[in-house]
Amino acid sequence: MRIPIKRPKEIAKMRDAGRLVAECFAILEESVKPGVTLGELDERVERYLKKRGAKPLYKGYKGSSAEHPPFPGVICASVNHEICHGIPDGRVLKDGDIIGIDIGLRYRGWCGDACVTFAIGEIEPEARHLLDITKECLRLGIEAAQPDNHLNHIGINIEDYADSMGVSVVREWGGHGIGRQLHEPPSVSHIRQSNPGPELRPGMVFTIEPMINAGTYKWILLDDGWTVITADGALSAQFEHTVAVTENGPEILTKP
Repeated sequence: MRIPIKRPKEIAKMRDAGRLVAECFAILEESVKPGVTLGELDERVERYLKKRGAKPLYKGYKGSSAEHPPFPGVICASVNHEICHGIPDGRVLKDGDIIGIDIGLRYRGWCGDACVTFAIGEIEPEARHLLDITKECLRLGIEAAQPDNHLNHIGINIEDYADSMGVSVVREWGGHGIGRQLHEPPSVSHIRQSNPGPELRPGMVFTIEPMINAGTYKWILLDDGWTVITADGALSAQFEHTVAVTENGPEILTKP
């Protein structure tokens, strides 16, 4: 499919949306601590988006079929061995947890999308190591988003580093183009592909969002139809940014 090319004025609008996503994470830093419920975090983000005149993208989002239940939260909240799409319910965070919070919004017609995995209190060295590796996977993926590179350079950078660190990259979920809609072409794989993919050009905008597991890359979908967990119960972490390809290299639009 044709990959949309955004004009500079459109990227400027996406930069505004991305900045608002970053603001949400900034206000969550005060709240993500032992004793808080996932629902309370969800409510805080929802209030902030309403105050700023932005629309949450995940709440009410439906899956690929009419039978799939709509997503109930403003944020995705994935705790410990949950890979993605965790539901922000009444569970209480405790010391030693890690939680991946994914936020998508539409602001003045344009979308922003990012994820941060937070450490709750004092976490185990294994968990800290996983967070550091996942951050580096994201950095290396973004670094590969250079004009004249191919899309698959992103997955190569991420998978090569993850393999060298003895962790695994979730294969079935990747990044995606983004603009006026949350999901646009292209699909952005976080693993090496046989096809190099399209050449990257200035004006392309997409998310890079590696999900890194401490154990196997395999996963299980829970009965709620959304929450994805690691098949072996090992920890999982995710970091994500919305990125624009420019003539001078990648620009992070959701940067704090």
